[in-house]
Amino acid sequence: MANWYERHILPKLIEKACGQPPMTELRSRYVPRARGKVLEIGIGSGLNLPHYGDAVTSITGVDPSAELNVMARARAAALNKPVDVIGVSGEALPADDASYDSIVCTWTLCSIPNPYRAVAEMRRVLKPGGELLFVEHGRADDPGIVKWQHRVEPLWKIIGGGCHLTRRADELLADAGFDVTERTTGYVPGPKIAAFMIHGVALAR
Repeated sequence: MANWYERHILPKLIEKACGQPPMTELRSRYVPRARGKVLEIGIGSGLNLPHYGDAVTSITGVDPSAELNVMARARAAALNKPVDVIGVSGEALPADDASYDSIVCTWTLCSIPNPYRAVAEMRRVLKPGGELLFVEHGRADDPGIVKWQHRVEPLWKIIGGGCHLTRRADELLADAGFDVTERTTGYVPGPKIAAFMIHGVALAR
């Protein structure tokens, strides 16, 4: 039953949830800043693809979901730049050290099984001075909301494909050695336990 849900229901839920107007607005704020050779961690169904600008020369997207890969490749066909979608997780990237100019990571670190390994891999493959553009949701600043996030998280992970409510992308990136040079937090419309966003830019040292 779990595998059937993950194959047939979860991809549609992710596509719907991540395609909401507040998420699209955040994508439009950060994704166009990508430059050169780009790596997208958790490309999902490819919702970021229409937002890439002319400064991007190529895009490599990684995501372990075969169903979402199919959707991303369909969107990639409409772009006038090379896009390679690879069915692997961000914890083990098939790339040389310092091989990407920019990394884009949107609503991904919440569900990667080992986020510490994933951010270490991002730092490894990003060129020194390269930008990591991130948009994530996670642990709120309001202690009352955080209590509810911890209460709901066990069930949320089951229905959300491993999605955690209490991770903080800014902390994960700083702990991995990135310089978080821009950071904005706040709620978007929706249930507060899942609507607290952390987004910004981190630089590889």
